[in-house]
Amino acid sequence: MNNGYLEVKVWSDWACFTRPEMKVERVSYPVMTPSAARGVLEAIFWKPEICWQVREIWVLKPIRFFSILRNEVNNIASHITAKGWQKEGGGYYADDEKNRAQRHTLALRDVAYVIKADITLKPHADADPAKYRDQFRRRVTRGQYHHTPYLGCREFAAGFGDPQAGDRPLPETSDLGLMLFDLDYTLDDSGRGIRGKPRFFAARLDKGVIQVPLKLYERR
Repeated sequence: MNNGYLEVKVWSDWACFTRPEMKVERVSYPVMTPSAARGVLEAIFWKPEICWQVREIWVLKPIRFFSILRNEVNNIASHITAKGWQKEGGGYYADDEKNRAQRHTLALRDVAYVIKADITLKPHADADPAKYRDQFRRRVTRGQYHHTPYLGCREFAAGFGDPQAGDRPLPETSDLGLMLFDLDYTLDDSGRGIRGKPRFFAARLDKGVIQVPLKLYERR
């Protein structure tokens, strides 16, 4: 029973839903977060007049972690700096010892989820929501997307499709603690920059299903 929600199954060999309290090295939540699920939905179907509300996440495969060590850079080349290089010369060298660092990532392997969500219209929209729901279903069936879906990190590209009749959530129940729900973006004190403020909720895996409370969207 889908309670009238839109559904999509997503899977990948790897995933990493990074806990925001980890500053240097990435450590994944044990399951997909609502914000990551919304990112997948927007990758498949995005319109400026709609908002996605993730209502349930089904965990289909056993939770398995693995660790990888990667070479990363300490600094990010900004757009303004790159413009300066055009005029004055210079550049960014990722293989410079001062810019390189080795960091661990504790990620997930062999994952699969069913995302159940609904579409709501923004105030300026006046079309029937059924129009967008039908468009999303067609795109899922055809494998079409706005940009490549990924699970937490862009290098962990995800496949997606219609859920199958045999898809069942993992028979596991546990408290997941505080989990990132989403980021609320507001202007900073200067009125120019935009800052993201994280919002958390008490997540629970109940027989393989995470329920996302509707009140989290009502507060926004």
